[in-house]
Amino acid sequence: MQAPEIDYVALSYRPDLRLLFLRWKRPASPAEHRAGYQAALQLARKEQAGRWLVDLRSRGLADPNDLQWVLREFRSDFQAALPDTTRRLAYLTTPYHADILRPRLLELDTPTDGGTDIRVFTEEMPAQQWLQSGN
Repeated sequence: MQAPEIDYVALSYRPDLRLLFLRWKRPASPAEHRAGYQAALQLARKEQAGRWLVDLRSRGLADPNDLQWVLREFRSDFQAALPDTTRRLAYLTTPYHADILRPRLLELDTPTDGGTDIRVFTEEMPAQQWLQSGN
């Protein structure tokens, strides 16, 4: 299912894969960053999609404050919206950005209940395989 397009992000849900795709098209402001995630959450609620591939290759990394927002506020909203679903976020990045994002996540990610797993990938197939594995 294709969601309405926003000029800075493309959202789609693949029922055959049971994956939501959030593909950033360009760098985004903090307001666009939050709006993109909220638009994806609306689609996820509709499809009961807890497994997301977040493609950052055209966008680059978010500001550390925006990453903290995802890890704290958005993660809480995500868990509340899909409480009975396995929740996983796979960040697809360039190798350079993966080397920056992985330690940032280790430093900033302190989930209280471990209800949403987050991993960083540099290739799409391993990301999809991880998203589809497990419960």
